[in-house]
Amino acid sequence: MPKYSLLSPIILLVFVASCSSSSNEQTFDSSKVARASASEVEKVVEDFILVEDGGIIDIPAGFYELNTQLIIDNKTNITIKGAGMDQTFLSFKGLQSGGEGVKIVGNNIVIQDLSIEDAPGDGVKAQHSDGITFRRINVTWTNGDKSKNGTYAIYPVQCKNVMIDEVIASHSKDAGIYVGQSENIVVKNSLAFGNVAGIEIENSDNAEVFGNTARNNSGGILIFNLPGLPKSDGGSTRIYDNDVIENNHENFATPIGEGPNGNTVTMIPPGSGIVLLAAKEVEIFNNRILRNKTFGVAIASYQITGFPDEAPNWSPYTSDIYLHDNQYDRSEGFPDLTRELGQLVSIYNAHGKARTQDIIYDGIWDTTLSETIDTNPMRICISEPSMSELYFSRFVLMNGEDNIEAFKESAPFQNCKVEVLTNTDQLTGM
Repeated sequence: MPKYSLLSPIILLVFVASCSSSSNEQTFDSSKVARASASEVEKVVEDFILVEDGGIIDIPAGFYELNTQLIIDNKTNITIKGAGMDQTFLSFKGLQSGGEGVKIVGNNIVIQDLSIEDAPGDGVKAQHSDGITFRRINVTWTNGDKSKNGTYAIYPVQCKNVMIDEVIASHSKDAGIYVGQSENIVVKNSLAFGNVAGIEIENSDNAEVFGNTARNNSGGILIFNLPGLPKSDGGSTRIYDNDVIENNHENFATPIGEGPNGNTVTMIPPGSGIVLLAAKEVEIFNNRILRNKTFGVAIASYQITGFPDEAPNWSPYTSDIYLHDNQYDRSEGFPDLTRELGQLVSIYNAHGKARTQDIIYDGIWDTTLSETIDTNPMRICISEPSMSELYFSRFVLMNGEDNIEAFKESAPFQNCKVEVLTNTDQLTGM
């Protein structure tokens, strides 16, 4: 299968790199609560070890300095609750072993009303769990050097029936709210800021993402399907009623090949609103996609990464996308030039150099389905109000790096509709 690495290193252009900061980032001051005593810290550790099925772990207000992980291992019907995100703080700054602060394996687990700070790896990770609820959890890092922060704040992986509600995730060097290789997912009413990726759904089925705010990340909301994972292609995701605003933060992810946590998000240019990468069956509607300096929405196939793109039961193409009734506001800044995708947008877009785009499509399609993209073989459907006023660029990348083109004509991708079906009724009451 052909590779379409975007660009060889482009001639360096003079540009202003901006790291957007927000004056209304929501944080909680852990220095204002009393420090838990050694015996109080030990009791929390023991409660996690000794809790039985059906039990409740109640963590009173206080700042708990932990030097060990908190683990729930193969338990059922457990509730972990603090006194509030601004009252109960679990600090893992002194953790000497283990990656996660809190690690959960079990069924019908609820964790709520507390804050987690400075885990060396992930803030709270759930794996192989059926029925996991994160509610009113704040996960963050307090390091001045963000490259030392953990990878994910909220991290359910290989789970079923995932509810994420009213959480706050900040300063992760990968994704703040990440759901991977899972099925039956709701992410709602949550805030992600200061991360590389705000919210990411990866290789997962049947997900609804709504009522959230993703701001001041490098990328706001990501829907990815990556090769080589235990669960291959995911599909059926609806993204609606979200605020995806000013995601212009520098990308501080660990590059692939430069450590054990290198990840595909390193390619995301600052200024990315919503990014679809090898995504399948996604509906995006009624969102406010505002002032993201590189693009509002990117529809891309995995080939643009330049990484190997063949794997069993997986397709590198993005297909069956329905984009409609969203609100856009183009940034007055300049597209990012620190990443190849940002360079592509800045130099080759169809509306003049250094222009922020509302919607971009890499224009890579499966040529076994059609000889021309004009038949819309990947079923990319765009039905936005005032489409003529938006900046849309469809790129031509399949003719080599010396023949990159871009077209503003969106007609082949209009006047169609994709039905994306989700059913999260089983999460009612979680």
